[in-house]
Amino acid sequence: MPQMTFIAADGSRRVVDAPLGDSVLDIAHENKIDIEGACEGSMACSTCHVIIDKKWYRRLEEVSEDEEDMLDLAFGLTRTSRLGCQIVITEELDGLEVSLPKETRNMLLD
Repeated sequence: MPQMTFIAADGSRRVVDAPLGDSVLDIAHENKIDIEGACEGSMACSTCHVIIDKKWYRRLEEVSEDEEDMLDLAFGLTRTSRLGCQIVITEELDGLEVSLPKETRNMLLD
């Protein structure tokens, strides 16, 4: 089974199984990784914002315009920021590394 690594804001790393076809958000929730995902993956918030390791970023599907709009609301946006709900694990993503931002902004509660 593919695996991926979550890197917490404090730098600690956690390697978890990453079933093919699951999103990074779903994998985080299944493994009790601290990613909110307030809209439950419907791309109506930016609380599943993750930062992709540069060596993996180019392997991902292209960012949609809707995802870019939601990312504009994310706290701590970087050049390799993505929404975890939009990254689906494929064989090519075995070993993916994602960092969790220091903070998130839940626009659904504002």
